[in-house]
Amino acid sequence: MAWQVLFLCFTLFSVAASNPLHYSIPEEMKINAAVGNLVKDLGLTTNELEIRKLRIVSHNNRNYFNVSLENGNLYVSDRIDREELCGSEQICIMDLEILAENPVNVYPVKIEIQDINDNSPTFSHDVLELRISESASPGSSFILGNALDPDIGTNSLQSYTLSSNSYFSLLEKTDSEGTKHPELILEQSLDREKQKQYTLILTASDGGKPLKTGTACITIVVQDANDNYPVFSQDTYRIHLSENSPLGSLVLQLNATDKDEGSNGEVTYSFNHIPEKALDVFILDSQSGAINTKGELDYEITKTYQMTVKATDGGGLLAKCTLIIQIDDVNDNAPEVMLASLSTPIPEDSVPGTLVALIHVKDLDSGKNGDVTCQISETITFTLIPSSNNYYKLVTAAYFDREKISTYNITIIAEDEGSPPMLTKKTVHIIVSDTNDNSPNFEKSVYTAYILEQTTAGASVLRVHASDPDDSENARIIYSILNIDIDNIPVSSYVSINSMTGVLYAQRLFDYEQLREFQFQVMAKDSGSPALSSNVTVRICIIDKNDNAPKILYPSPDTEGSALFEFIPHSAEKGYLVTKVIAVDADSGHNAWLSYHLLQVPDPSLFTIGQYTGEIRIGQDLPDIESLRQKVVVLVKDNGVPSLSSTVSITLVMAETFQQVLPEIKRHPSTSSIPSNATFYLVIAISLISLLFIITVLIAVIIKCRKSSMPPSFGPYSRNVYPQFTLGCPSEISDTSLPFPFSYDVCVTLDSKQNEIAYLKPVQNVPTENLIDTGDSVIVGGNVSTEQVTQAKSL
Repeated sequence: MAWQVLFLCFTLFSVAASNPLHYSIPEEMKINAAVGNLVKDLGLTTNELEIRKLRIVSHNNRNYFNVSLENGNLYVSDRIDREELCGSEQICIMDLEILAENPVNVYPVKIEIQDINDNSPTFSHDVLELRISESASPGSSFILGNALDPDIGTNSLQSYTLSSNSYFSLLEKTDSEGTKHPELILEQSLDREKQKQYTLILTASDGGKPLKTGTACITIVVQDANDNYPVFSQDTYRIHLSENSPLGSLVLQLNATDKDEGSNGEVTYSFNHIPEKALDVFILDSQSGAINTKGELDYEITKTYQMTVKATDGGGLLAKCTLIIQIDDVNDNAPEVMLASLSTPIPEDSVPGTLVALIHVKDLDSGKNGDVTCQISETITFTLIPSSNNYYKLVTAAYFDREKISTYNITIIAEDEGSPPMLTKKTVHIIVSDTNDNSPNFEKSVYTAYILEQTTAGASVLRVHASDPDDSENARIIYSILNIDIDNIPVSSYVSINSMTGVLYAQRLFDYEQLREFQFQVMAKDSGSPALSSNVTVRICIIDKNDNAPKILYPSPDTEGSALFEFIPHSAEKGYLVTKVIAVDADSGHNAWLSYHLLQVPDPSLFTIGQYTGEIRIGQDLPDIESLRQKVVVLVKDNGVPSLSSTVSITLVMAETFQQVLPEIKRHPSTSSIPSNATFYLVIAISLISLLFIITVLIAVIIKCRKSSMPPSFGPYSRNVYPQFTLGCPSEISDTSLPFPFSYDVCVTLDSKQNEIAYLKPVQNVPTENLIDTGDSVIVGGNVSTEQVTQAKSL
């Protein structure tokens, strides 16, 4: 398709070049006067004017014409003076070129400038002075200065007339160049003594309508006889002069001879008529007749100079000759490279053959000096195709990749065929505009972020970054999260993203125990048209934080902090496994490594606990006593930083039989509060009293156990000798330092044949689900009254 377009454009160029438009207009037309209608003459339509953008390409320094884009008229935009443009040439033609775009065409136009009678004949001098000897015989002729009219044809100089007188008449002569020269003819002899001077009016007329004339005053001075005129060797001199001639070069050595002697034979030279521009170029030596150059010669400005030189002797007689100087061209002008049209920037996806620039090359020299060849430096990506009338088309020759090369500097080299040749280089800067042909590219194939659980919502989690080698809007990336559900919850509830920076933010507090990791995809989409995008997987890993305390599974503590009982037989020896504390931690890793410690034990040597197993064993042989009850508090802590812990209270009961344990339940207040601000002495006093009381109770129990192995009844000592080993706060064994504010009471059945142990809760009715059948006993959680023992047993 591109080559078809190029061929069509080339065909249009050829047709336009072979059929130029011709217009003929008179000079001095009014500004904005219409010359012709290009729409009609070029076969265009009015709608095409704005699209094709017709404009004038002129080779002159001034633009005399312009094109109206409203109606297509070619109109005059500057004053046209045929004499200024073409001088004395009979045919004056201006070559123009009409440049059209979309598609590009060049239409040659020739406009012939017709002469009008806008110039009057003029003499070189307003006053012509003649000196005529009185000895002149009738019929003698005297050459007068001729008038010039720059118009041509009938508008130029046609005739001369002389004012009426009886002594002189007028004769017109035509030289070889067709120029009319007036001569004064003496009709009768002169007598200086009668009249010394005559004044006549010489009128020059052209043939225009209306007729225009020019006059000069002829002053005739009658003098003594001087009957010989200066004589030139020829009427017309033709000289060829090279335009690179140095200043002061001799153009011509004139020599006019006069047969008279004395002052009548002395000849002086002067320009009779010379163009004003020639006065700046040539100089004439009045005595020697040598003509030399005094200014620069330029063939491209003026090709020919024509002037008249007169030779005058001392008696006033003169002779004239015509001097025609032809300037010969030399190769002194380098070619000119002009951009008639330039399309930049050009799209990156332009196909080969796309027109980039229309280039016009010209050389002001003539002949081979003006013949120009043109080429470019970059021949891989671009090519130069010759067109008509020294036009070249710069077109693409390959596909572009802006991401590799975004600009091109194309050097156009124009060289003429002169000797030596001259060349011109012109650089064209071409910018390649971007098209959206690259998708965003992420730096990583997978992004992984590690977030500490319980991180504050709104915290920055991760930054994803994608790059796009395109430019401007095609490289502006917008980030978004592809909507998916994580456990039936939209991913947008977990994280959000800054669409401009790609920074991901947490939208909620993460809980490692509920969600350890999840992944989703982030899309990076550019702002091109059409937009391109790419996706990347983002993996969020939750890092565990030590936010869960160990949970004790066995013994299972009641929610109200009840203690548990473990029975130890007298036959137990050192190393005997009393019970095992089992705990778990919802955290993971180091945060879930548990260790077990005896936090509170009356006799540290009596029991031991495995630090990592939680097994409570007897640390030494048991004392020889019938029964013993001790409360131990086990601390379970994890390995986190900071460490979290849980405790459980266990009451260890050692007796031969359960009947040795006092069944009566002594109720005590559940809590005891000692003001933290008590004085040191009060604390010491209470501690001593408590210690004495405990020692007394223990002695009483030991003595009683030794006196009677099976008492039939407990009598009045049922509540004092066998006290309630209340493990709450306060109790006989103080545990105020522990974080458990609740107390538990232990009781046994009155029947020694039944070995049931109950943990009784102070409620009116005990639900069956609060009872645990262990086989040998029934365990009930909570504090109960003495009256509820029987109820618990029956249940």
